[in-house]
Amino acid sequence: MLEFRLPDLGEGLTEAELVSWAVSVGDTVELNQTIAEVETAKAQVVLPCPFSGVVTELLATPGDTVAVGAPLIRVRSDRGTATPPAPSERRSVLVGYGPDEESTARRTRKRTNPDVPVHNSPDITQQLPAPAYPDRPSATPGARALARELGINLAFVAGSGPGGAVTVEDVRHAVPVSQPVHRVRPEEEALPNAPRPSMPTVPTMRPDGGVIRPTPSTGETRVPVTGVRKRTAAAMLTSARTIPQASAFVTTDFTASMELLDHLRTTDSFTGLSLTPLALVAKATLVAMAEFPDVNSFWDEENREIVTKHFVHLGIAVATERGLLVPNVKDAHTLSLRELCREIGWLADIARGGSATPADLRGGTFTISNVGIFGVDAGVPLVNPGEGAILCLGSIRKQPWVYRDELAVRWVTTLGLSFDHRMIDGELGARFLATVASLLEDPLTLLGRI
Repeated sequence: MLEFRLPDLGEGLTEAELVSWAVSVGDTVELNQTIAEVETAKAQVVLPCPFSGVVTELLATPGDTVAVGAPLIRVRSDRGTATPPAPSERRSVLVGYGPDEESTARRTRKRTNPDVPVHNSPDITQQLPAPAYPDRPSATPGARALARELGINLAFVAGSGPGGAVTVEDVRHAVPVSQPVHRVRPEEEALPNAPRPSMPTVPTMRPDGGVIRPTPSTGETRVPVTGVRKRTAAAMLTSARTIPQASAFVTTDFTASMELLDHLRTTDSFTGLSLTPLALVAKATLVAMAEFPDVNSFWDEENREIVTKHFVHLGIAVATERGLLVPNVKDAHTLSLRELCREIGWLADIARGGSATPADLRGGTFTISNVGIFGVDAGVPLVNPGEGAILCLGSIRKQPWVYRDELAVRWVTTLGLSFDHRMIDGELGARFLATVASLLEDPLTLLGRI
């Protein structure tokens, strides 16, 4: 009997939440066949089986938090009793794995390492296990888990994925909006004519795919705290409890920056790129940080030390269907405005697309949150644990402004800075923020500091 334990997922992660199983007891699995999907450090990871055989036992339930090294599944093999190498003896090859410990270089858009499969590879759904029963529909792990939660019999859902596999979107489109549904047991998936008793309430879905079940007797809704929301809550609780935070604000004339962006968009260097104010704000922030390096620090409580980083992994807060993700641009201080623009756009795309890896989401040293895209003038974001400050960019809009002693209509925005007051004094925070605002008010001065 072979036992597959949750392997080391890299990046110092110690646990993962089981999202869904792609196999059931009695299924035959092949080498490297997808058996489960887990979520950790805000990234979803697909687990391939390191051996072949027949599944005899599933040792965890979707929603369980599993520690690294804990058993997940038992398989009876007809090919001997050899066991797979221990996690520490093999290289991480799971989808969504971060780089090896010795590799900390910034990832580029094009991936050239054939040993690390891309999370959104079209071949992933083709690695799903063959149906254990002739009538059992083919479906992705996420679709199968969601169907169980919603009480959808997959035998009645038309699949649009590779080979006719049912996808998450197919399940969502199959949810009845006015008819009650019931929870389908796993064995019912193979029975197209199984009876479907009704229930008094209809579950609905959140954008991240989770299930919301109304409680008619109390008029309230209870949503399980899992996945991204669970990890975001833990990080924000740590921030609020352990970091004494202060904030500063400055309102600045952004007109010259808007004019510069308009000009740059017409040049060949930025053809095909989405040049946004966020990229220019990020560049100004990095330039100001070179003048005030102590802002790029964090408080090491265990060793009672202030640690100043001599590199900047710039976190960009991204709102996704699964919740808030903060991928970071590795070595952002070394990038030109064009490179920074490309990297920010790419990270936002993979975060929204669900293919950001733990390596993309960990190791940030400073973060920018752009609440302005939601029409908000300013905000007071919480400092991410392990960092010393976070910059908030408000909306950029035309407002009355005194320009050269005359009232004029100008592009105006508000910048906010939240910082760890244990190591960043009010003077340092204010001077850093004022420098960023000054660079944006006269962006040509950036040329003398790059």
